[in-house]
Amino acid sequence: MPKITPKKVVFISSSLPRKCGIATFTSDLITSTTMAAKGEFEPLVVAMQSGGQKYDDPVKFEIRENVKSDYICAADYINFSHVDVVCVQHEFGIFGGEAGAYLSLLLKRLKAPIITTLHTVMDEPEAAFYKSLVDVCNASHTVITMNERGVDMLRDTYKISRKKIKLIAHGIPDIPFVDSNYYKHQFGLEDRRTILTFGLLNKNKGIEVMLKAMPAIIKADPTVMYIVLGMTHPNVLKLEGESYRFGLQQMVKDLGLEEHVIFHNRFVNDQELNNFLCAADIYVTPYHSPKQLTSGTLSFAVGTGKAVVSTPYWAAEELLADGRGRLVPFGDSKQIAKAIVDILTSDSLFYSLRRRAYDYGRSRTWPKIGQAYWKLFNAKRLPVRIAAKSTLSAAETISHIEVPEPSLEHLVKLTDSTGLFQHAIFTIPNREYGYCTDDNARGVIAMTRYYAQYPEQEALKLLDIYLSFIIHSQNSDGSVRNMMNFDRSWFKREAKSDAFGRVLWAFGTVMAKPPTPLYLSIIKDCFDRSVEHIQKQLPKGMAYSILGMCDYLKQFPGASDIKRQLELAADGLITQFEENHYPDWLWFEDALTYDNAVLPYAMFVAGMACENKKYIAIAEKTCEFLLANTFNGKHFSFIGCNGWYERGGSRASFDQQPIDATGMVMMLRAAYDATQKDRFLTLQRKAFDWFLGRNDLHIPLYDFRTKGCNDGLMSDGVNMNQGAESTLSFLLSLLAVVESFAIIGKTKDGKEVLLDQTDLIEKKPLKKTPIKSILPEASGKEAAKDQIEKLT
Repeated sequence: MPKITPKKVVFISSSLPRKCGIATFTSDLITSTTMAAKGEFEPLVVAMQSGGQKYDDPVKFEIRENVKSDYICAADYINFSHVDVVCVQHEFGIFGGEAGAYLSLLLKRLKAPIITTLHTVMDEPEAAFYKSLVDVCNASHTVITMNERGVDMLRDTYKISRKKIKLIAHGIPDIPFVDSNYYKHQFGLEDRRTILTFGLLNKNKGIEVMLKAMPAIIKADPTVMYIVLGMTHPNVLKLEGESYRFGLQQMVKDLGLEEHVIFHNRFVNDQELNNFLCAADIYVTPYHSPKQLTSGTLSFAVGTGKAVVSTPYWAAEELLADGRGRLVPFGDSKQIAKAIVDILTSDSLFYSLRRRAYDYGRSRTWPKIGQAYWKLFNAKRLPVRIAAKSTLSAAETISHIEVPEPSLEHLVKLTDSTGLFQHAIFTIPNREYGYCTDDNARGVIAMTRYYAQYPEQEALKLLDIYLSFIIHSQNSDGSVRNMMNFDRSWFKREAKSDAFGRVLWAFGTVMAKPPTPLYLSIIKDCFDRSVEHIQKQLPKGMAYSILGMCDYLKQFPGASDIKRQLELAADGLITQFEENHYPDWLWFEDALTYDNAVLPYAMFVAGMACENKKYIAIAEKTCEFLLANTFNGKHFSFIGCNGWYERGGSRASFDQQPIDATGMVMMLRAAYDATQKDRFLTLQRKAFDWFLGRNDLHIPLYDFRTKGCNDGLMSDGVNMNQGAESTLSFLLSLLAVVESFAIIGKTKDGKEVLLDQTDLIEKKPLKKTPIKSILPEASGKEAAKDQIEKLT
């Protein structure tokens, strides 16, 4: 017989051991589908990461909830895995972006057909939630809802075609109809009538309403024990701690219910939950809001044949119809007490409710639900999806952090088929100075990071041009040339530079985030060819090489030779520090010059890659020294290139260079990653704001009109030339800030925790007219003062 190829299905969802209902649902769905498929099913899970869980099979890929680039990488991973079907478990709260909108970045890129299960459908959605859900539905071949109301809402409110909607109920454990007394001894509850509520605790659960009903219930039956099973919801725990649970426990004391209420503050597995359900006589869900379309907890209770009392939220209305339970008004403790007392005092009512619930649940057991899903997954006519041709624009995906949208417009102008021109006269490429490897290496880094967040074909085209240039710059022995004339001839004599280190950094960046795997073999060979020259570099060249090697190890963590070279290079910088530092000069060299931040940046990154505390300690010392000499408490004032800052000498205030700002932005993100100190993210934003006018002259260097960046901050204005280094510096800084924003926590009021709101750029754009310091009418301090007043 021919070998059967299993149907490969990838599930996009939260996943155990994460403590949430969606994770439990997905686990049960995979288990039941595996049984239904009888060996013809291969599940993979792309797990929504939240809280640093460690996963086992079948989790194959993890997405950090608020990191947009992870969604795009996940799409590429799924496409390269040759899956047959994608099954999405959709709940707004587990995906990043406003109303979970980041999920659409992933779905739009997938080639396999998508089947989406909707766990929440809103009847009166806000605009963002409406758009987010419609986008998910439009990307899906089939949309599953769990009850009839969901079908109507999708069709009437969201205008989804009825042909696309499938009704499949929430699964229920297949447990025999049992006598609760048999299980009560496990919990020491013999001779007690037991009432159960379970699930992750939050204020919508309405437990306080049930507690207020308890005195009347106990008066009718003094043996009653009410069990509240479940830990506080993790999201509630982050924002409010255990205040809700403590409030409930205080209410128990105030009402004198200590002998009749038990709180089990933990997340239970399926077997423990089954035991609790089997031991319960009555199940209660006293929720406050009617707008809950599904309830796994209530489904389980019905499926195990419990006598149920509930408020009439949407899921309960359908599950408990036709005498399968008792519905009571929202917030009405007296009616809850009456309904429960009626059940406790009438055996005929008690067993009638149990029998009807259990019989109804037989059609919804997990084995039957697994069969229904397997039938969908195994359908012969599922179409192959053609991913949308249009690429995701920066405008669609950028966070709402009041920064300019990333743009390639000016870079395109500075680029020809050979590479990136070094300089510009205003915005016009200056051919006189030709090209350099330094700038094309920066271009490779920028385009790789840009494409990881915004996969636009223009970025890929530029990446290939810049990558071709730096590969051509490499000699056969692995050394690197830097300067090229406009006629494509290399300079015969050139000054020693850090181009070699920047090339390795660029190669490493591509290896860590390759647009496609095809890049890896080419770039790896190029990198390996140059390894022998790493230890010959000057300190900054060594730092750039360290960044490249750390990225190399992200792709090939077992590369022993690279690990050895990385440690040698980092130890070399430690030696530089030990030889040059003084009590008042904690630095690697005897002067602060250009791109200073790359040195501590490299040490932070090396410290994390090598798990070396000494590297991180030196990085933090030198980082603080650099901050002390560039940040005045309000804004950054970088070391000017017109004199630099030699130890024991005076500090040059101008001309300040954009490369120093981007080095600072990147270093501060690495400092945060290595130390988890929030202030480094706050300072990172302030360093970026140097481009937007938070600098010594209060003048923006970024040109909102051309999408380029001015070449420097002079003593009397800005240099209006917009060359490659400055424009790439701005773009790299912007991409770094956008990435960092994804990890910034929010308070319940919606304000950033780590960023002072008064320090964010206002929504109205800054003045777009840049100042040119070399124009006669703009020269001199008085002219500069007038220009500043006009801008501010």
